[in-house]
Amino acid sequence: MTIHANRRDFIRGLGLSAAALPFITNLPGTAFANQQRRKQRLVIMFSPNGVVPTTFWPDAEGNLANVTLKDSLSPLEPYKSRMLTLHGVCDRVRGDGDAHMRGMGCLLTGVELFPGNVQGGSDTPAGWARGISIDQEIKTHLQADAATRTRFGSLEFGVMVPNRADTWTRMVYAGGNRPISPIDDPYQMFNRLYGRMRDQATVGSVLDDVRNDLQRLSGAIGTDDRRLLEQHATFVREMEQDLRSTPAVGHAVPQLEPNVRNENNNIPRTSRMQIDLMVNSFVNDFSRVATLQYTNSVGMARMNWLNVTEGHHELSHRPDTDRTAQEQLTRINRWFCEQLAYLTRRLAETPEPGGTGTLLDNTVIVWTNELGKGNSHTLDNIPFVVVGNGVDFRMGRSLRYNRVPHNRLLLALAHGFGHRLARFGNPNFCGDGVLSNLT
Repeated sequence: MTIHANRRDFIRGLGLSAAALPFITNLPGTAFANQQRRKQRLVIMFSPNGVVPTTFWPDAEGNLANVTLKDSLSPLEPYKSRMLTLHGVCDRVRGDGDAHMRGMGCLLTGVELFPGNVQGGSDTPAGWARGISIDQEIKTHLQADAATRTRFGSLEFGVMVPNRADTWTRMVYAGGNRPISPIDDPYQMFNRLYGRMRDQATVGSVLDDVRNDLQRLSGAIGTDDRRLLEQHATFVREMEQDLRSTPAVGHAVPQLEPNVRNENNNIPRTSRMQIDLMVNSFVNDFSRVATLQYTNSVGMARMNWLNVTEGHHELSHRPDTDRTAQEQLTRINRWFCEQLAYLTRRLAETPEPGGTGTLLDNTVIVWTNELGKGNSHTLDNIPFVVVGNGVDFRMGRSLRYNRVPHNRLLLALAHGFGHRLARFGNPNFCGDGVLSNLT
């Protein structure tokens, strides 16, 4: 196959339209597929309102091989050799705002909130975070190098994130006072990836638009590239069919209907659709950084599909002596872990295009929360569970620390991507450098 200097020459040489670009970005045989360097990826997954420590954390430090994971983490049992649990990592950032606000706004930024007029459960209202979040810091680092630059840089997925914009609903920041909204409607995310708005009544097909282009391209590429192209096209077709079949929500939504994010009982369906879109975006190298945010700090979801009818946040305030509440909260966190396990499985079963191994071999997932425990609102022992082999952490272990600032974990993630920051967020919490014992 002729090697073309850039995408424009490649497209012009085959007579393709720009609409075909998403289908050819990551074909290994094309000149602009990034093949020279390992494609490291970062996913940060958020779920709210703390955990039940007794059903979440392994009892002892050390190798997980001979440990049966507790109920909340049990869906990850098949992936114990590829996971880390980090107990004792704490959000030490203080200042304005209540614990939910600081837990959310400082979670990925590691820095204080600005003063503001959002009043929570504390004496001091607050505003947005003062600095960039670690996912965006890593994205900027990757986008600065042509060898690791991707079409979008980062993708922010959401599941039932409220429409309102405040400190409880945003964890991703492009900089101080610059929150980034997650996209929690699969229709909107599909439109972002493939460039065409669609709704249930008038849904068309991206593939219909580029059919002739794809046929022309198929004849000009090798067997392996043709197989990847066919797999990608099959995914897009199946996603379009899935979007068509989603039931309407029963109220008008401008341009996009149904708007799945506003249907509490559609949360499981939306979760799977968003995860599938994320994996597909990695296959096609649309992005190497992604976040997946379930609801928000003080999340009010009602997990009816788990036979839990009380709102998540209200339930998290119940005392430890309320055994029913503790069991239901454990069930909720196990469900969130099931979503993580589904993402892990999808990555593990998907070959790395143009490389060796699977997507999971090159992806690190960090599952976290704004609180360590809901009824105490503690910012100690923030849940951090790491899965995958995208950075050179030694996996398959339960680690325990003595109230170390979570800034040091954020630093370690940056270093794992070759971004050798000396500090991140509040420098007062970075004096001891990257978190120890990870590598």
